[in-house]
Amino acid sequence: MSGEAPVIVFDGVCALCSRWVRFLLRFDRAGRYRFAAMQGRHGRGLLQVHGLDPDDPLSFLLLEDGIAHTDTDAIIRVLAGLGGIWKLVLPVRAIPARLRDRSYRWLARNRYRWFGRHDACFVPDAAMRTRFLD
Repeated sequence: MSGEAPVIVFDGVCALCSRWVRFLLRFDRAGRYRFAAMQGRHGRGLLQVHGLDPDDPLSFLLLEDGIAHTDTDAIIRVLAGLGGIWKLVLPVRAIPARLRDRSYRWLARNRYRWFGRHDACFVPDAAMRTRFLD
């Protein structure tokens, strides 16, 4: 997996998660990240391989250089990977991961209730479709 573009597995029907992907597509001008909805064949398989329940994942998954990153570590890595001002997020790593991740999981458990859910997975426009695995 080393040398391949990092892959972000996201919940394609979660309104918040879809907005997160749109944000990344906007600010990832270098086209560094690729995406896989957890509802798709690739996303589901990647979650299973890395010990996450594809039917109820409470974690964000980033695969980078053959290493799986989850929760807030994954989010921090993704934002810092955008470069520029986004690297200012790196000092957040000084907060113990168990505290950061507890907050993240609370948000993840309530994501549908607070932000909504779509009937179908997020569908990228034609220009961005090549960055999606399914």
